[in-house]
Amino acid sequence: MVCHYLVKGRVQGVGFRWFVQREAAELGLRGWVRNTDHGDVEVLAAGEPSELAELKDALHKGSRGSRVDAVLEDELAESEGAKLGPFEIEGAW
Repeated sequence: MVCHYLVKGRVQGVGFRWFVQREAAELGLRGWVRNTDHGDVEVLAAGEPSELAELKDALHKGSRGSRVDAVLEDELAESEGAKLGPFEIEGAW
């Protein structure tokens, strides 16, 4: 299963991407997390439905210091996850 999430709220500059990366890696998911130009955080994750449900719960809770207003979810075609590797943070230095 492959899901795309858009997390809205105060989710940049509060360690949110690192939090998502740690949660997703612990669940054994493949994919990435990155900031958007609009102040949101975007997540693409592939794995078992139960693991994705756990990740979505974590996204709603957020990291310490963050405020999650909304989590928008889209299920994608399985082929979208074919090239995904171990879960990583995109655009972080």
